[in-house]
Amino acid sequence: MNGGHRGAPGAGSPALTSCFPQKMCSWMLSCCFALQHLAVQTSLLCIFHLLLLPTMPEELPQATSELLSRSLFACGISTVLQTTLGSRLPLVQIPSFEYLVPAMVLGSHLSLSASMDRNGTAVASACPAPHCTVAGSQAASLREVSGAVLVSGLVQLVLGVSGVSGWAAQRCGPMVLAPSLSIIGLSTYKEAAFFCSTNWGIALLLMLLAVTFSQHLGSCRLPFCACPQAQRGSIEPSVPTLRMFSVLLPFASVCIVCAILSHLHVPWESLDLAMAQLSWANSTFHAPWLRIPYAGEWGWPLLTPQALAVGIAMAIGCSMNSVGCYVLCGRLLRAPRLPPHACNRGLCTEGLGSLLAGLLGTPGGTAASIANACAIGFTQTGSRFSVQISALACVVLGTSPRLAGLLTRIPLAIHGGVLCITYAVAVGTGISYFQYADIDSGRNIFIVGFAMFMALLVPRWLGAAPAHLATGWVPLDLLFLSLLMVPVFLTGFLSFFMENTVSGTLEERGLLSDLSLRKAGPGSRRPCGERDEASQVYGLPAGLRRLLPSSCKVFPCCFLCPGSEEEEEESSRAPEEGTAAPGEGTQLLPRPGSGELQPPRRPSEMEMSTWHTEA
Repeated sequence: MNGGHRGAPGAGSPALTSCFPQKMCSWMLSCCFALQHLAVQTSLLCIFHLLLLPTMPEELPQATSELLSRSLFACGISTVLQTTLGSRLPLVQIPSFEYLVPAMVLGSHLSLSASMDRNGTAVASACPAPHCTVAGSQAASLREVSGAVLVSGLVQLVLGVSGVSGWAAQRCGPMVLAPSLSIIGLSTYKEAAFFCSTNWGIALLLMLLAVTFSQHLGSCRLPFCACPQAQRGSIEPSVPTLRMFSVLLPFASVCIVCAILSHLHVPWESLDLAMAQLSWANSTFHAPWLRIPYAGEWGWPLLTPQALAVGIAMAIGCSMNSVGCYVLCGRLLRAPRLPPHACNRGLCTEGLGSLLAGLLGTPGGTAASIANACAIGFTQTGSRFSVQISALACVVLGTSPRLAGLLTRIPLAIHGGVLCITYAVAVGTGISYFQYADIDSGRNIFIVGFAMFMALLVPRWLGAAPAHLATGWVPLDLLFLSLLMVPVFLTGFLSFFMENTVSGTLEERGLLSDLSLRKAGPGSRRPCGERDEASQVYGLPAGLRRLLPSSCKVFPCCFLCPGSEEEEEESSRAPEEGTAAPGEGTQLLPRPGSGELQPPRRPSEMEMSTWHTEA
């Protein structure tokens, strides 16, 4: 993916901050970073369930805390797998909007079928547990949606193990990445406005604080917050705290303001009829404090033809979203370009997470969180260790429906504000990829304009009149409707198809750097600095890497491990890496303002050490 290893947007800003559990950053900072990721993650989880549950038949509010806790548990496990065995990027896992749209399509179809059944043949309760709070046709519909999630996990595993995702990712140039990343951010504007409309004052206050802390006061340093550096045991006297926590601080501040207004009985939240249907304020009063989720507790997933079709659509849309999220996160971290084996491993771990989510009975799988990746760029803090801490917190919350239910008390306007400040970064990052291609070319102008316009037009047309799409077979209708209602799929498919079929020069397409790599020949080697950075960012843990030579030469592991040349390079420099002094770090990110990768060196005061790369 061209441009992934060049200077990131805003290259003149300080390099991204890092956490290191040993002598690189304090535990307090790491836990605060984890809390910041958890705040964004819970907002997205609440949005997912708030939008999905009203489409299910006979929606029962007392079950929402149970569903939320199970989703938190599955997302925590998937995040640990992603940061340890997957792409190794500091990515949080959530049920993305690419899961939401097909799930809503299937839920609406099931709800319509249930409402049309007037002969007393409603689906009986499929929940065998005596304490189960989900009953009636909702239990059966949840099982069918969980079946679709299970199918999506299997398809993602196939895409990752077969190497298809890595192959496709290597052929996505700037003219594919630019419109795809831009439409990922633009496609959420309706949801953001929907939640902000409960109280625009609260939403605007959160956005104002976030912009002020990250942009206007981004260089403000608080002397009482010190951070140990990676090299020579030096101590950074202060860190730009307001910028680093420009999501957490506004989030907490606005929550406190809302709590004070509620305590004073000041009416501040306006809920219309649609919003009142989403309200789940009384959904946690009777939830248990401790319940370990296990597979089959609410019945096993239903694998119907409709679930199979929707599951395939879920897998395709979420795979495209996740690959874009890998590229987005790597660019915001100024990391090397995404190698195919890291992309394949990432999709495999997401597939495993979706399998777990489906078996637990949740209505959504796991995919890389665009919002959390954008929060990394917004706050300029990237830490794999803090993401793993937030994953453990998710697992703990997932075992306590009562604690998970407390997250439902977050005002809806705050969710809208979080969407606004995070997804805006995705739009800007996508636009920044236009600099690598000839945007004045008529070919490129048409590809970008047509792909983005159709991605916004087709979902709106089908949303207003879904009956226009009728092939005569319901599963096929659901498959097409689930795919064509996802803007990311439309943009990615159209831009990828036209980029690789419409003739154009390499300079027009922004692929000159890829050509230089190909001309170097298979026997040539990349610069040592780039190899080291790619290995540090995307490489598997050292203990697991020792087992690779005997297992990565056979299918299917051959697509999940570095190539034979990369293995030889890693083994040849293993003694050199072993001689590093204790506590010594490696500069993994390019120097701000330059397009070249730098050798290991001690960062200056304005260039903090790079993001954490040890699990």
